[in-house]
Amino acid sequence: MKIVAFIPARYQSTRFKGKPLALIAGKPMIQHVYQRSKGCPDLDEIYVATDDLRIYNCVTEFGGQAIITDGKHLSGTDRIAEAAEKINLADRDIVVNIQGDQPIFQPSIISDLIRPLIEDPTIPMSTLMYRIKDDRQLHDTNTVKVAVDNNGFALYFSRSPIPFCRDQESKAIHYKHLGFYVYRKEFLLTFTGLSYGILEEAEKLEQLRALEHGFKIRVVETVFDSTEVDTPEDIKIVEQKLSQLDSPGV
Repeated sequence: MKIVAFIPARYQSTRFKGKPLALIAGKPMIQHVYQRSKGCPDLDEIYVATDDLRIYNCVTEFGGQAIITDGKHLSGTDRIAEAAEKINLADRDIVVNIQGDQPIFQPSIISDLIRPLIEDPTIPMSTLMYRIKDDRQLHDTNTVKVAVDNNGFALYFSRSPIPFCRDQESKAIHYKHLGFYVYRKEFLLTFTGLSYGILEEAEKLEQLRALEHGFKIRVVETVFDSTEVDTPEDIKIVEQKLSQLDSPGV
């Protein structure tokens, strides 16, 4: 069984055109993500899946592997499904979806994410959550929240705070969803073939499609947050955090 990571990357981002090639501390963002991925010892191979020759050439120039995919895909998941087919992965091989706009993630979270599918062959898909410690994240609609059951499977994902605490004395804990995913290749193809769901359309969250169709998603808690780059202004935030990570004693 192989474990292969794909980093979906497109040039025509609505809010940030050319985002994968944006420079962070002198290197393209896609290079930061790729090199972070290389820090996970459980990955057999890593590919950038893109529809743009500029991104493809950038990746090959720094020594990475890249695959050209169709330009009509509506999501990164559709893109990596095509890439997984192109390299002829077996049905039970494991596919890791690493977001191309999270350039300073802790590589060990990928190992944590993979483990449930290694330990339990019945789990089709897994993702990550991080305990929210800042109320600004809780009420930020760009920060996706997740609620899980007692066995660690997702109950719901939302841009709204979940659960809603009617009483101030509530001891409920809120979790941020980190958009990294692991699938068995056969389920990845099943997932991309499912019809769009009403909840998915309302929240604009494609993981809800799996829940609406009755599939389970194992959610692993991590102690490491991951910063997303959504706009050009986020570059400075990431560079500041990157300098802290690289500083001696940090």
